[in-house]
Amino acid sequence: MERSRGRMIFTTSDYARPEFLVDTSWVEEHLNDSNVRIVDCDLLDQFQRAHLPGAVVQKDHYQKRVKTGRVDIYNTEEFSIFAEELGIGDDTLVIAYDNSMGLYAARLWWALKYYGHHSVKIMNGGWRKWLKEGRPITTEVVSPVGEFKFTAQPDSTLIATKQQILDDYKYPDVVIWDVRSRGEFLGETTRGNRRPGRIPGAVHLEWMNSVDIDTHLLKSASELRTMFEEHGITPDKKIEAH
Repeated sequence: MERSRGRMIFTTSDYARPEFLVDTSWVEEHLNDSNVRIVDCDLLDQFQRAHLPGAVVQKDHYQKRVKTGRVDIYNTEEFSIFAEELGIGDDTLVIAYDNSMGLYAARLWWALKYYGHHSVKIMNGGWRKWLKEGRPITTEVVSPVGEFKFTAQPDSTLIATKQQILDDYKYPDVVIWDVRSRGEFLGETTRGNRRPGRIPGAVHLEWMNSVDIDTHLLKSASELRTMFEEHGITPDKKIEAH
């Protein structure tokens, strides 16, 4: 644990699952490792302004379905192509980062996990922490060198289908966790949804409450645990988030 201007700054070792995260110092030390692929998960215009040396940028941080345009996970073939174009093979260690409080980096992290690629970490603090620490940046755009084979093996246990939600939402040992904005939860704004509102019985806790808004670091394990418990999100429950 570190201090910055009197505030506590948590390193990855403070978390319950530190293997999901990586510190900026480690990333800088491994910028040139051939088996490491650093992925900037923000939009292209942000990437073009500056990024980590050697980083590549993903085309779409929503992983939209190519044929339908749905904000949904790619199918197996689409995701394999997506990963290989980024220079991600079966043995690649992926480091995901963004300047969006981890929102888009977490989406890539989850998508890779869903397709069986567990060698992926989120750079804690993202671009904001990297820049504040004065670490190297560049505007040079590089392309992955070599051939990459990504074997997509979807894990259906990581997705809750509509039917599962319909079957589960009435049970007391299931938490339907709505991570959207308060306006969406209350039905005051649609943000493109066909119908405003929420799933009956859903618990609202917006995703960004898990991140320090100033440092973009994930809050400490103890802070997260307390916050989740206050909303009934506990390890003994089945959690289905959306």
